[in-house]
Amino acid sequence: MATSSTDPSTDPPQHAPPGGRRRIDILRADLGASLVVFLVAVPLSLGIALASGAPIMAGLIAAVVGGVVAGLLGGSVLQVSGPAAGLTVVVAELVDRFGWQVTCLITVGAGLLQILFGLSKLARFAQAIPPAVVHGMLAGIGITIALAQLHVVLGGGPQTSAVDNLLELPGQLLGLHGHAVIVGLCTIGLVLLWPRLPGRMRVVPGPLVAVAAATALATLWPDVPRVELPGGLLDAVALPVLPESQWAGVIGGMLTVALIASVESLLSAVAVDRMHNGPRTNADRELLGQGAANTISGLAGGLPVTGVIVRSSANVNAGARTRASAVLHGVWIAVFAIALAGVVEMIPLAALAGLLVVVGTQLVKLADIRTARHHGELAIYLVTVAGVLALNLLEGVAIGLALAGLMVLRRAVKADVRLEEPGNGTAGPLRVVVEGSLSFLSVPALSRVLSQVPAGADVRVDLVVDYLDHAAYDHLESWTKRQRSTGAQVQVSEPGAVEAVEHPRPRFATWSQWCGEGTAPTAPMLAGVATYHEQTAGLIRPTLQELAGGQTPSGLLLSCADSRVMPNVITHSGPGDLFTVQNVGNLVAGTSVRAAVQYATSVLRVPLIAVCGHSGCGAMRGLLDGVPTDMPDGALGDWLKAGAPSLQAYRDGHPVAQAALRAGYGDTEALAMVNVALQLDRLREQGVEAELMGLYFDIPTAQVLVFDADAQEFRPADRPAEALPRP
Repeated sequence: MATSSTDPSTDPPQHAPPGGRRRIDILRADLGASLVVFLVAVPLSLGIALASGAPIMAGLIAAVVGGVVAGLLGGSVLQVSGPAAGLTVVVAELVDRFGWQVTCLITVGAGLLQILFGLSKLARFAQAIPPAVVHGMLAGIGITIALAQLHVVLGGGPQTSAVDNLLELPGQLLGLHGHAVIVGLCTIGLVLLWPRLPGRMRVVPGPLVAVAAATALATLWPDVPRVELPGGLLDAVALPVLPESQWAGVIGGMLTVALIASVESLLSAVAVDRMHNGPRTNADRELLGQGAANTISGLAGGLPVTGVIVRSSANVNAGARTRASAVLHGVWIAVFAIALAGVVEMIPLAALAGLLVVVGTQLVKLADIRTARHHGELAIYLVTVAGVLALNLLEGVAIGLALAGLMVLRRAVKADVRLEEPGNGTAGPLRVVVEGSLSFLSVPALSRVLSQVPAGADVRVDLVVDYLDHAAYDHLESWTKRQRSTGAQVQVSEPGAVEAVEHPRPRFATWSQWCGEGTAPTAPMLAGVATYHEQTAGLIRPTLQELAGGQTPSGLLLSCADSRVMPNVITHSGPGDLFTVQNVGNLVAGTSVRAAVQYATSVLRVPLIAVCGHSGCGAMRGLLDGVPTDMPDGALGDWLKAGAPSLQAYRDGHPVAQAALRAGYGDTEALAMVNVALQLDRLREQGVEAELMGLYFDIPTAQVLVFDADAQEFRPADRPAEALPRP
C-alpha cells in the first residue's frame, strides 16, 4: 500500500499482470464495474431530481457530467460523482425561491468557487469541520428527504418543511390514496430485502430491481402518477439565466452549494480511499474536478454534482481499477437517456419516492451516533440535526458549529483536578493530579481540591497541563508555602520532571535494568505490576473509565510474538486504539488468526489491518535454515509451513527481497519483508474489507518502515501533511 500521496493522474493499477494482458484485465474490470455503477446511478439520479423539485432529466444530466468530467479531472481515482442526496434540501429551497434556471446559474457559480478553492489549496480546511456537524447535517437532510417522500409514497404531496411533514403524517396515514401506496411500499420493501438475499442474486443492484418491479406492478393501474418528460436528454439542456433581483441570496446559494458539495466530496473520497490500496486522493485536484463538473452541469441544466459514496462503494466492490470506470458509467447514462427516454416515462413517481425514503433513512447512521457519543460530541450531532429539521440547513449547521466552538472553549479552559490516596493501602504522599488547561477559571476547582489535603500531610502535585496562567500559578505557589509551613513535604512538577527525579533510568528499560534480577521467576512481573499501580494506573484510569463500556479500535495489528516487538510503543497508540494479534512470524494462518480478523472486521468494524514484521526474526531464520526435526511434537515446524510461500517467493526473487538486499539488509531481514507483503496478499485473498498496511520494525535502529506497494519496498514513514500534532 502506498504510504504517501501519489499523483492520481498516473492511475497505476494494483497487483496487475504485466504487458498487454494487464491492460486487457484492467479494461475488463473497469467495463464490468461501470455497468454496475450505471445500474445503481440511474434510479438514484431520477429520484434525487424528483425530490429536488428539478426537471427529472436534470438528474441524468448531472450524472453524465459527474461521471465524465469529475471522473477525468478529479483527484480520486475510484470515486464516482453525480447528483447527491446531501444537496437535495438545499436545491429544493433554491428552486422554490429562484426558479430552476437561476438555480442552474447558482450551480455554475458554485463550481467556479470550487475551482477557486482547489487552486487556493483550501481543501485541507474542509477537514476542520467537526465530523459530528457533517454527520448531523447529513442525518437532518436524510430525515427531511424521508419525511417528504413518505407523503408521496402514501399517495399525497409533501409539505414545505420537515416539521410540517411530520405533523401531517398521521393524517396521511389515515387517508391512504390509491394504488400508488402499493407501488411505493413495494419499492421500499424490495430495496430493504435485496441485500439480505444470496450473493448471486445481488449481482443486479437492489434499487434497479425495486424500481423495475414497481414499474411492472404499476402497469396494472393506469391511475398511478408517472414521470413526465418534456423530451429527451438533449431537449432538457437549459441555459442558466441571470436573476432580476436578490443577488445577495444567489451569491449566498453559490457559497452554500460550493461548501456542502466540497465537504461531501472530500468525505466521500476519504471513505473510498479506505476501500482500496491504490493511489490516495489528491484533495485539491478533487475540488478542481468537482468544480469543473458543477460548472458544466449548471450550464447544461443539470443538478449540482458531488462525490457519492453509494456509487463509489459500488464501483470499488465491482472491481474497478482506474478512473475509466467512472467515465464509462457516465457514457452509459447518456446513451440510456438519449435512446430510452420512453422507458423513464414508464416509472411511477411512488417508486422513486420509495427509493428516496430508503436513501434518506440511510443517511442517519448508528455508527455516526456511536462515534459522536464516544468522542463526547453527541450534543453537537443532535443539535445540528434538530437545527436542520426545525430551521434550515445553513442555520442548523451554523448552530452545530457554534456549539462545537463553545465545547472546545469549555475544554480549553477546564481543568480536571482530583485528589488520590496512596494505592493498595501503602504509606506514601497524597497525590493531586491536574489535567487540562489550568487558568484562572479553574482556580476555584483547584482551591476546593487542595483544601481537602490535611495540614502536615505530604503531597505530590502532578501538573499534566498544556497551559498554566499566572493566576493559577500564584494560587498554587501560595498554597504550597502554607502547606510546607505545617511541616509537610510538597513536590510540584510536571510528569517529565517527576520521572527524571524519581526514576533515574531509561524510560523503556527492561525489568533487569531497573529492578534487578528477581530470586523467583515471578519477581520481575510482580515488581512491574506494583510499579504500574504506583506510577501509571492513576494516569491511565480516566481513559480506561471512558473505555469501560466497550472498545472501538482504529485498527488491527498483526505482529510477531517476539518480545522485542512492542505494538503500542512503535505505533504510539494508547488504550483502545489497536486490536492486537501476535504469533510466531506474524503469519495469517490458523483458526485463531482468522477468528481475530473476522471479529475485528465484522464486529468491531476496524477500517485498517496492519501486518508488522521485524529484524532478527527467529521464524524467518527457521524458514531459511530449516526447522529442526528433533523437536518433541513438531508444532513449530507445522506452524511455519504457513510461511513456505514467503520463503519460495524470496527464493524466486520477489521485488521486495531485491529492494531489501540492494538496501543492505541481510537474508533474514529481506525474507521478513517479503513475508509481510505476502501476508497482506493472503488477507486480500480472504476478502478482507479494510485498508491494508505493511510495517517493518528494525530493532537495532528502533525505526519503523512502511510498505509501499507501488514501489514494492519498505520506506521510512513520512509524516502525513495533515497529521495530528505529536502528543
